[in-house]
Amino acid sequence: MQLSDTPRQPSARPSLLGMTLKYGIPVVITVGLCYLLVRGVNVREMWTTIRTEVDPGWISANLALVIGAMLARAARWQLQLRALGIRASLWILTLSVFGTYAVNLVFPRLGEVWRTGFVAERQRASFTTVFGSMVADRLSDTVAVGLISLTAFILAGPQLMAYLGQNPGLGARIISIFLSPILWGAVVAILAIMLWLFIRYPEHRIIAAIRKALRGLWRGFAVIAGMPGKGLWLFYTILLWACYFVGLGCAFMSFSLTAQVLETYGITALLVCFVLTSLSMLVPSNGGIGPWQWAMIFGLGLYSSGIAGLTKEYMTSFANLALGVQTITSIILGLFTFAWIALDKRSKKPLRNEMD
Repeated sequence: MQLSDTPRQPSARPSLLGMTLKYGIPVVITVGLCYLLVRGVNVREMWTTIRTEVDPGWISANLALVIGAMLARAARWQLQLRALGIRASLWILTLSVFGTYAVNLVFPRLGEVWRTGFVAERQRASFTTVFGSMVADRLSDTVAVGLISLTAFILAGPQLMAYLGQNPGLGARIISIFLSPILWGAVVAILAIMLWLFIRYPEHRIIAAIRKALRGLWRGFAVIAGMPGKGLWLFYTILLWACYFVGLGCAFMSFSLTAQVLETYGITALLVCFVLTSLSMLVPSNGGIGPWQWAMIFGLGLYSSGIAGLTKEYMTSFANLALGVQTITSIILGLFTFAWIALDKRSKKPLRNEMD
């Protein structure tokens, strides 16, 4: 064999660096934000609030709706995969969604890759095509969050402007970030370099591999436009986000003062907190732990001046419980999923088509 055909062994240093950047930084962010979350907070008072304030019935309703959202996500994804000729059962796709959330708790952003690999291997389908459909699934969520965010910021404009008026430094920092020439310069430079590489070296094996992967991604993404059952797909999308939204409302009702926020300020307050916590999931962390609570506390803080007793300790107690219940549920469902996969003999013999 010629020397040029000999595969080069990757050095340990880049691999270690890559693993550190991919998994270490989100863990550091999570731990750091959680530390800041409890610093200066009376932990004993926070625990007392959780123990004495919580209504188990509303928390159970929140939990049921969160699981319902997972089922709607699996059903929506099934429509996309069937349009690609991949007939995975709803049960398998539901397990894949359960596993995704559990994996993301340990390795942020790796859950989607695991989900793709699990379904692609079981169905003997192209990884890039399945991954493309998963990307389309996530991008549709991004569009949904964008529309919901626009609605929330229009309805809650007065509260947001009043808050930023009380904290002019925060508003100035937010504006400076979005208007930063460094940020937009970096974005333009990266896009220009990528375009130049694709034009200058179209036949390079790495560029060719990227093109092939992009074609697979596009096929998985574009299938939504021409697939049958688009109305049902839209229904599942609405159902998914309705479950999350109403579920958060149930969590609000489980605490007396957050229930009072709903009674006093109406659905707009819930919508603002829902949008902020949804956007917080963009921050790399383990299952949203840390950023989610901060977003919730910020959202509730917009209305705290009108609710007596809605202190930082109280808001922290609510945020920790609301996310904690979902996190524990994701762990339990994840353990069930991986146990089922390990015990299921069919997982050793992937099937191309499975019927419901």
